[in-house]
This record gives sequence, structure tokens and C-alpha cells, in this order.
Amino acid sequence: MSPENRKRRSRAVRWGVPIGAVALVAAAAGVGPVVAAVRGEPSLPPRTAEQLLAETAKTLRSGVPPMSGTVVESASLGLPRLPAGDAGRNPAALLSGSNEVKVWYGDHDHVRVALPGNMSETNLILNGNEGWMWSSGSNTATRMKLPSGAAASGLRHTPVPITPEQAARDLLKAAEKDTTISVGTNAQVAGRAAYELVLAPKDARSLIGQVKLAIDGEKRVPLRVQIYPRGEDKPAFEVGFQSVTFTRPAPENFAFKPPAGVKVEETTIPAEGHGKPGDHRGDHASAVTMIGSGWTSVARIPLKEGLAEASGVRRPDGQSGQSGQNGQSSQNGQNGQNGQNGQNGRGGGESRGPGGGADGQAVAEALAKAAKPVSGPWGSGRVLTTKLVSALLTDDGRLYVGAVGPDALVQAAGAR
Repeated sequence: MSPENRKRRSRAVRWGVPIGAVALVAAAAGVGPVVAAVRGEPSLPPRTAEQLLAETAKTLRSGVPPMSGTVVESASLGLPRLPAGDAGRNPAALLSGSNEVKVWYGDHDHVRVALPGNMSETNLILNGNEGWMWSSGSNTATRMKLPSGAAASGLRHTPVPITPEQAARDLLKAAEKDTTISVGTNAQVAGRAAYELVLAPKDARSLIGQVKLAIDGEKRVPLRVQIYPRGEDKPAFEVGFQSVTFTRPAPENFAFKPPAGVKVEETTIPAEGHGKPGDHRGDHASAVTMIGSGWTSVARIPLKEGLAEASGVRRPDGQSGQSGQNGQSSQNGQNGQNGQNGQNGRGGGESRGPGGGADGQAVAEALAKAAKPVSGPWGSGRVLTTKLVSALLTDDGRLYVGAVGPDALVQAAGAR
């Protein structure tokens, strides 16, 4: 590393820039001159790719400013036709079509996200060490006790990123190396002037061709994220603000009182596991561990039995999961938000959580049917490939997900 690059890295570390963004900055500096000025309208002061990366990473690290607005999320992943769903009742509907999400952000510990539906709405409310999941469609509420300082981590437990900031964080972490970085044409997003930062993975194994981040010209906050499949000129996934206001939301937006007559469930969200990078075995049942790094990294997710059964995958004992089979109750209520009656309708009744119930199970079954059987020395399972991501679900309850082809997932499964 040249003395000048070492100096840049030292400055970035002092600013508290995430390591993934530091690598991106180093990559930008190492490929020679980048586009020095942004082209097009609206007019903004010229910035290099290196400057935009450092400034955006600093904003994400220190915390985005208070804001609220409406986000539109669109997905065209090439999935099989899924059962008609309502994001207000079942967030799995975010996997296809276009959906509207309302967001209020006070600070890291005060976040509210609402998924409106045709006849219902689901709200995730994070207020310090307390969180609520409220579904008007099922008339249920779950009170969550959160680990200290981890309120905003609740946004990670969604099928897809539902805010530009959330998506940008994930992508900046993935782009640790082998990335071509440039500045695109200025954009107008939610009525605000924005820079366009373009990230293109060099590794041909990645299903992602390029990512375009629209960065607010004043606040350096991601306003829109577009992800393009390799070789295509239209995004397969996009999440961006339709309207946004950079003012602090009123405190009542983060206060929640269950309506009269609603049965409230109680749950405790455990602190995240501390698996070492590359250790894909993990020592916590809910830990997500990464295999590899950068754009071709693969996430290994140990699933509870109920999740594997909901997808229709046969268990090692040869029995397949059935909704309400033998009147059993599931011990896993994390996604169904009902630890007594079970997940995804298991236990003889419809799951109470927004991710469960008949709609959620129908989506899981549709995806499982479209997946192709695969086997090897590691065991057997089913693999599903979309334009941007592939998923391998093994019969013994392991889920491998990455922006790579199925061969890479099979290789990861065999590495255990």
C-alpha cells in the first residue's frame, strides 16, 4: 500500500468509517483517476467517488439525521408466480411487485416502520429497549424486549431491505473488494438533489451487475438504492423515498398502546451471536454466519424446525411439516410472533404474526415447489435461483443465501 493510501485509510479509521467502506475507498484510490465531477442536473458541487464513499460511510456510522417519509419498494426477481398477498398482513409480499412503506426515524433507538395494506397495516415500533409488532389484520400485538442498544437491529428481520439506508448498509458491507467504483449522473429523488454512486462487482460469479446509490446532496443519506442483475439494464430490486422530510418525528410516533381486547404476546429478542468470520458452523441456533467475503459471500442460516417444515422440506426422519399436524404446538414463535400457537399456522390455528399464517405458508410452499432438488456428500435439499440471489434449503434445516449461482451454495454446504 502506498504512503498516500495508508494516509487515506488512517483518516477513514479516525472518522469511524465501517471497514467495508474503507476497502471501497482503497479500491477507488487503487484503480487510478475516477470521475471527478458529477454530470447532469440538478447541479451539485463536484465530488469524487472516494469522497462520496467516505462521506456516506461516515453518515451511516454516526447515524442518519432524524427523518420521516414514504418509501416505495419494488422487486422483479424472476420468482415464480406467488399467491396474491398484502404486505400489510404478510411481509413476504415484499418479494414481488411494488409496495409502499412509511418510515419514522428519530435516532438509532427510535424507529417506526409501517406496511400499509388494502384492509390492514403492520407496524414495527422500536422505542429504546422495547419494541412492538402490531398487526391490525390479525388484531394481535407482540411486545419485544430488546438487547441494550440494539433497537434498530429489528429492521434486519425483514424478507428484503425496506429502507434505502438499510439496503445501502448491506451493500457497502458486501463491497469489500473487487469493485469498480464511479460517479454517475445527478438524480432528483423525493424532490431532493442527489449524487449517484455506482458500484460494479468485478467477480463474474456475482449475480449482481451493478448497484446505483442515490446519495442526498446535503445530508449524505442514501435516498434510493437500485440493484441491477449482471448483463441487464433494468433494476430487479429498487427501494427509494417517494417523499422525505428531515425533521425529528413527534415522540408519539414511537409510543404504542395496544387497543382494548387485544391479546398481547411477550417475547425477548436475544443478543446476536458472535461467530467468527468464516466460521460457518455457528454456536447459536439463530446465528447467521458468513462464508467468504464481498459480493460472493454466502450467508448460512440455521433454521428452527418450524421454518423448514413450513417450506415443505422433509425432515431427516422422513416426515413433512403439516399445518396443525396432530395438534402440535411449535416452540418457535419468533416469526409467527406467537410462541404458544406456533409458527406459520402450526398448532391448529393461523399464525398471529405478519410473517406467518396461511398467506406466509402459501408463499413458502410456492417457492419450495419452484426450487430444484439437489444433493451431494453434504446431504440433500432444494435450490432456488432468482435474478439477484440464490437460496439453498437443506433437508436438515440449513439455509444458504447469496448473490451467487447455485453451484457456489452447494460448495458452501459441502464445506461444513
